[in-house]
Amino acid sequence: MAAAAAALAATVCALWAFRGLPGGTVLFWLTPFPLFAAGLGFGLGSVVAGVALAALLLALVGGGMPLLVFLLLFGLPVPLLLGAAFRSGGLGLPLALLGLWPVSVLLGAALFLADDGGLEPAMRRAVEIALARLGLPAQEMLVAELVRVKAAAIGFWADIALLANAAGAERFLARRGLLPMPRAPWSAVRLPGWYLPLPAIAAGFFLAAPEDGDAVALSALLLLLVPFFLQGCAGVHARLRGRRGATAMLAGFYLLMLLFLQIMGPGLVGLGLYDQIRRRQAPRNS
Repeated sequence: MAAAAAALAATVCALWAFRGLPGGTVLFWLTPFPLFAAGLGFGLGSVVAGVALAALLLALVGGGMPLLVFLLLFGLPVPLLLGAAFRSGGLGLPLALLGLWPVSVLLGAALFLADDGGLEPAMRRAVEIALARLGLPAQEMLVAELVRVKAAAIGFWADIALLANAAGAERFLARRGLLPMPRAPWSAVRLPGWYLPLPAIAAGFFLAAPEDGDAVALSALLLLLVPFFLQGCAGVHARLRGRRGATAMLAGFYLLMLLFLQIMGPGLVGLGLYDQIRRRQAPRNS
């Protein structure tokens, strides 16, 4: 029953958004919540069954494109993240998957569209359509810059939605005594050691790419840095833990991050890298 309830709730949220109904954007980003709740509360089998049923309902009612968007953004990542968390017993591996999954989707899309000119022309058409709907002029410089980061932006906000819905579902279940596993502290999250070289490898591909064809390489690099950004946020939580007024300071921190993301984002990536490298070097210094 948990799987069926999660599937129905997720399908309604997704279809509400795809049909362009009022509040659809908010409901779309809440689509993973019932799936996370089913998996955290009733096991991995429940979320897998829920995703399968939701995919079937979307295919019957919504069609191919809504189904594809649902699977790539939420349907497949949710059981993948929960399976990694259950297997590892921590949040490090799921955090790494928040970088690896969108990069895999990006590279898969680039290969799939290779015969049609690649991913960049498709992204350019999407940007031009979006600007036209907003009534903004499609200036070449603006379009070119948006094309370079659009895929990374989609992956970033999908990661934020997944993380926020997982945390919300965990808190929802914990308050009702339905969470069978103890909650892992977010402030103590650390990426696996093997993840650290991946952004450096992506940076090498980006530097080697031609200037007029580096959108995929740049997006891959930015997506691989997202887990370090999230680890930097966890580092802020760890440094404020136990301090007087920590809740108010965290609220101010997230407000400033929303307002000045382009400024604070690189700083949080740097903090995440610092915490990761310091953790790796700690045993040699002890």
